[in-house]
Order: sequence, then structure tokens, then C-alpha cells
Amino acid sequence: MFTGIVQKIGLIENIERNVDSIDFHISTPMANDLSIGQSISHNGICLTLTRVTKNKYTITAVEETIQKTTIKNWKTGDFVNLEKSLVYGDAMDGHIVQGHIDCTAICTNILKKEAGYYFTFKYPREFQELIYQKGSIAINGVSLTISKIIDLNSELEVAIIPHTYENTTFKHLKAEDLVNLEFDPLAKQIKRQISLLQL
Repeated sequence: MFTGIVQKIGLIENIERNVDSIDFHISTPMANDLSIGQSISHNGICLTLTRVTKNKYTITAVEETIQKTTIKNWKTGDFVNLEKSLVYGDAMDGHIVQGHIDCTAICTNILKKEAGYYFTFKYPREFQELIYQKGSIAINGVSLTISKIIDLNSELEVAIIPHTYENTTFKHLKAEDLVNLEFDPLAKQIKRQISLLQL
């Protein structure tokens, strides 16, 4: 479990494609405090470390993860948001993030203003019931608040303050790029309960 507060940015140094999986070799100073078997959020995807060396570690993505997330598009030289899993007693500065991606979305617009940046994303219409004004959402593993909902186009907008912009991969994001979305677990549970009542 995570909070959506990015701790470091990792650099994908090498990629090894296997028959039904992909190994990613990631460089980050965080590696010096990690061990094999730990779960780390990579752009919102919970992945297990399979090898750890000085300043580097390896993760493996299997077929389901490859198909359902942006990981299929990752390239050598790309940057990823990193967050260690939550430890009992840690501050909950973001919101509950499970590291289980619900879908991907396309960045349709980036607007720079004096106070920060406004990013708009188009997501699959089937998930409209899981978002609400001022609700929480994790985009590439970053805990954010939905600032605007455009139901007609199945789009949502989030405001990014300069600190978040500079300390996450949002500064590398461009229009038409694909991102990982994880909706608020509370919203998913409420939708599930309502659907059961309607049976």
C-alpha cells in the first residue's frame, strides 16, 4: 500500500524482453536502502524487486501488467516515479493507493498558469462513476485532487503545483502521452456496494 507521495525518480537504464515478461533495470539512489522482495510503486504500478545492487535494481513485469498499464511503452532513458510501500506509523500525506492500475488515460492538454500547471486526461467512459469533484486520484502514482470533470468527453483535470511538477515525472509529460490511473479505493468500494444492492 502507498500514499501517492513520490519519494524519488528512477531512470530506466536497460530493458530485457523475455518470452512472457520484461525485466527493467532501474538506477536510483533509493536502491541503496532497498532489498530483494520489496514492493515499490513505479508510476503507480506495484512491482517487486528481483535484484538489488549499488544504486540499481531490477523489476519484472508479467503479461497482465504489460497489457493493462503504460509499462509496455517504457523505453531506455525514461524516468519513473518511485515510492516505497507504506510502513505502520508513516504519515498519510496523500491518500490510500494500492498500486493496482485500473486503466490508462491520454493526456489531452497541458495549461501553464502562474500558480502551476493544469493537466487534462481522457479516460475510458466506463470509469466515470468512480470520479467526483475534489476527489482523489493517482496518476502515474502521484496522489492528486480532481479539479474539474468533463463528463461529455470522459475527461478530468488536475492541478499540479510547481513542487510536484519539478519533483515527479510530470515535468516530462507531453500531450498524447499515456498515463496510469488508479481511482480512489473508497469510490470503488461504494460502487461495488451499490451494485450489490441493485441485484
